Amino acid sequence: MKRINESKKLFKVENSIDLKELKTTYRGLVKQWHPDKFQDEDKKEEAGQVSLKIIDAYHFLVSIAPATKESNLDEYTTTIKEAKVADFHHKSLLLEVTFTDGSTYEYFGVNRKLYMKFANSKSLSNFGRRNIFNSYLYRKSKKAPVMA
Repeated sequence: MKRINESKKLFKVENSIDLKELKTTYRGLVKQWHPDKFQDEDKKEEAGQVSLKIIDAYHFLVSIAPATKESNLDEYTTTIKEAKVADFHHKSLLLEVTFTDGSTYEYFGVNRKLYMKFANSKSLSNFGRRNIFNSYLYRKSKKAPVMA
């Protein structure tokens, strides 16, 4: 949740994420903080770090935007219905779940109590479908490996 709030604050996003507006703001910030605009080495280094934060926050916000989720909804639905939970990790309020199809999703705001119920359930996939997968903000964090 902290990462979401920090990213939204950087891009001055109040409520829902509009991809067109986000892209415009991103371009402006990248121009403003491009390291080549600065002569002083300290400023140049600072601008480089800020640029990396801007790029990371942009890609993160795009990944959780409603339009992005909507365009990937069929793939996500197939994954949570057909694939089983292969692995999972919980840190703070972030639950990362890897499915047997190779997809990995991050779920934001999952507290420790719910995580413990998930981890101790007879069927991780069933419990996740009922209580987590469609109830929490999520994003695809890793692509499934391509088989040659």
